[in-house]
This record gives sequence, C-alpha cells and structure tokens, in this order.
Amino acid sequence: MSQLYFANWESLRAHPIPQWYDDAKVGIFIHWGPYSVPAYASPSFQLGEIPTEYDWYTNNPYAEWYANSVRVGKGPTYEHHIKTYGKDFPYERFTDMWKAENWDPQQWASLFKQAGAKYVVLVTKHHDGFCLFPSKYTDFSTTSRGPMRNITGELTQAVRDAQMKMGLYYSGYYNWTFYDEPVFSKANCRSYCPPTYAYADFVYSQCKELIDTYQPSLFWNDIGWPEVGEDALKHLLAHYYNSNEDAVVNDRFSGFYHGYLVKEYQSGKQNRTEKWEMTRGLGLSFGYNQMENESNAIGCTELLDLLAGTVANNGNLLINVGPKADGTIPDWQEKRLRVMGDWLRRNGAAIYDTRICTRKSEDLPACTLNYTRKDGTCYLLLTKTPKEAFSVTVKGLRANPQPLDPAVHTETTCENGVCTIHVGVRDTDEPLAFRISGQDDVI
Repeated sequence: MSQLYFANWESLRAHPIPQWYDDAKVGIFIHWGPYSVPAYASPSFQLGEIPTEYDWYTNNPYAEWYANSVRVGKGPTYEHHIKTYGKDFPYERFTDMWKAENWDPQQWASLFKQAGAKYVVLVTKHHDGFCLFPSKYTDFSTTSRGPMRNITGELTQAVRDAQMKMGLYYSGYYNWTFYDEPVFSKANCRSYCPPTYAYADFVYSQCKELIDTYQPSLFWNDIGWPEVGEDALKHLLAHYYNSNEDAVVNDRFSGFYHGYLVKEYQSGKQNRTEKWEMTRGLGLSFGYNQMENESNAIGCTELLDLLAGTVANNGNLLINVGPKADGTIPDWQEKRLRVMGDWLRRNGAAIYDTRICTRKSEDLPACTLNYTRKDGTCYLLLTKTPKEAFSVTVKGLRANPQPLDPAVHTETTCENGVCTIHVGVRDTDEPLAFRISGQDDVI
C-alpha cells in the first residue's frame, strides 16, 4: 500500500478515485432478491420526474421496493398484493419461494463480459434486509432460506474469472426488519433509519464482513449511513482503503463523505469536474418487474447515446439488470446488453480508458457532438443521429475525423478548421464514433 489512510475525514478525503474505475466506463448493476418473486410495480415515473414524494411512494416503479409499497397501504402494488396473495401474506414468505433454480453465475459473467462491462456490482442486501451472503450477524440470508446458496461468493468468483472487477452494494440506511413504518418521504429519510447504536453497529459489522470476505473493488452504499455511526464509518473506510488498492466508494453516506458522485435516472447531475456515475435500470425498475417489457424499456439506441454522452462528460455508466426469480435474465434485457457489447467492440476505443476533452458536448440540429481523448488522440462521438442521410459541421478541427467502425462510410470536407461530415442513409440510428489524429488537431 503506497499510502496509509487514517480514521479522520482529512485523511480519507485525500483518497483518489482509482485509475481502474476511471478507465472502466461500463458496469453492470444487479438487483435480485425475494422481491423478484412477486416481481411487481406500476411502471409510472423515472426517479427525478415525480410530481410529489407521495405520488412516488404510492406508485413506486421500483419492484425491489415491493415490501414498502405494500406497507404504504394504497396504490397499485398494495392492491396487487391483496388480490394475488391476500392481506395476511407477509413479505418474508417470498424468501422461501425464491429458489434461483436456473441460476448459472458463469453464464451471467459471460453475458456481462460480452456486454462490454469492466465491473459488476451486486446488491448483497437491499432495504428488505435479506442477505445474499452468509453473515455472522443474521441468518436471514440465501444460505439459510430460499436459494440455499452463497450468491455473493459464487458470483464474485465467476466475475473475477471473467477478468472483471467485482463491486458490492449494501443498503446501509434502511433495513425493514428493524423498522416497521413505511417510507413516505425521501426528504425526511432520517425518520426511517433506526436511530440506535445497535443498528449502526450492525451495519458497520456487516459492511466490514463483506469487505474482509470478498475484497470488493467497489463498495456501493445506498440511501445513507446511520448518523450515530459516523465514527464507525471513518474506521470502515480507512480499513477498506488500507486493505484494498482498488477500493472506491460512491456518495451515499449522509453527507459525511463521498467518493464518486451518483446520478440515478433523472435525479442528480452530471459533473465534469468530479467523477460521477450514471445508474438506471433497463426499464423503470431495478428489480425484475413482470409489468415491464419493450414498451417501457430504454431503447437500444437511447442506451448507446446515454453511454457515449455519459463518458464524454466524465461519467461511468452502471446499467442495471433485474433477473427473474429463477436466475434467468429477461430476453428484452439481454438484447440491450448484447447490442451495447456489439457497439463497444466496434467503437470502444472512443470509450474505454478515455478522459474528457476541454470541448463540451454540443447539441446541434442534426445530432449531438461529444468528445473524449486518450494517449494524444481525440475522439468525436455523434449521438441522437437519424437513420436518414445528414450532414454536420464541426468547427475547430485540423484533421479529418475517421470512423472507428470500418462498416461506416462517410465523406468529410475540411477547410480552415471547419469540417463537414456527410453521413449517408443507414439502417440504424446508433451513435457514430470518429478518431481525430491528435489532440493538437482539436482547436
């Protein structure tokens, strides 16, 4: 370890974002748990587009919030639960119904690799408190109930065997086995975190258990951190950073600390001065939702545009899959992962290992211009492009942009630092990536 970190904020804030994370650009998030059995939510809004907080929690599109959506006592999920399972059917029974009978961790890892991912983040415990790993601190886990497998351990091994980095998610603020009241307000989320030192100790102990057992390259905490556990958080982060050179964390620690920043759907902002991560589901939910299909999923081209625009503005894309209860990934989700992987195999030079250019993204009538750079070379990414023939003029270039994909045919004219790219009719509207010979060729 080249530098030691200590349990104080000054020392911890000196910890840099590791190069591997900034290079990786693409990760896969996995939400899989007992909530994958009922697999139900109303496909209503994207986070950040909600009319009011009350509307969000009574019409929550996140299937992984199923237990809370039933607890609120009204709304589509509550009505579905009463009709399908009955008023006296407790959420805990879904843990025994979850069998994961068709789950193949090597198959998942292979798919994620083919999708172009460089890291994977597994939800090890969501707000429902059910753990996907054996824990010394609870037997409410997949090794004691339901699948009867150490899902975290098996997937960690498969992901590393496929030469990807492994990250672990843990919901540090919520654990509904400790607290009975339904969540109705994100703005007042402190009201729903158990305020006891016992709960804070439980969270610290489980997080340290995960860090020591699985040595994750990334630790993704959710919602926040128990306020009475601030000192314990300092010790946890110092221990993590001192024991793992890959270590990186996100920003959900109740304002105590942040590593990289997170934007979730429409909630949050991109940031060109600090590293950030865009995360969302392939639909409107993270957990598998039987109500979702092609009609409310992100389009394949929209996904590629999101990836290119995120990377060009200093972000990584952590795209989520929500497997079914049996361990299979829905066809419409797999399709999008394979489309992303195919595009990255042809255009990945403009994505992986790159950094932002001084030139910002620019919306033009024909398309959006985005820029990245790497090892003295600049790249131009055109997003929001049409299938029809179009032309776009790019100012400030001293060299002709060359398509990365040899199957893409364009004509370019450059004069006095102004280049016009002519693109013919295509059978796709996916983004186009170009190499510009050197950084000095971009004014």
